[in-house]
Amino acid sequence: MLTIIVAGIFRGMDGLIGAVVGTVLVLLFFSIGNFILNWALREHPQIALSIALLTYVVKIGFLLVLIVLFADTTLFNTKVFALTVVLCTITWTTAELLVWSRTRVLYVEPGSGP
Repeated sequence: MLTIIVAGIFRGMDGLIGAVVGTVLVLLFFSIGNFILNWALREHPQIALSIALLTYVVKIGFLLVLIVLFADTTLFNTKVFALTVVLCTITWTTAELLVWSRTRVLYVEPGSGP
């Protein structure tokens, strides 16, 4: 959100649009990836890693297609877009790491002992 405000102030409407597109893209990519991975862990835990890797490859491929399509666009500021994608990715990854490090995972089923 901060990148959207800063981009709008310093780069005008093109920067604002680039920041919004970058933020939405990162939110969609990570949300869809988390949804698919959570489904895989619940339904097919034995192939969850394969599904995670496939999801990653598909997202990177889709991102490559988007970069090629919007390489010479004048719809938004591409530098602001790229910076926003990087900053939002770092923020999302840091938040996930913090949540993961503070989450307690039971490795023994309660009540399954003697």
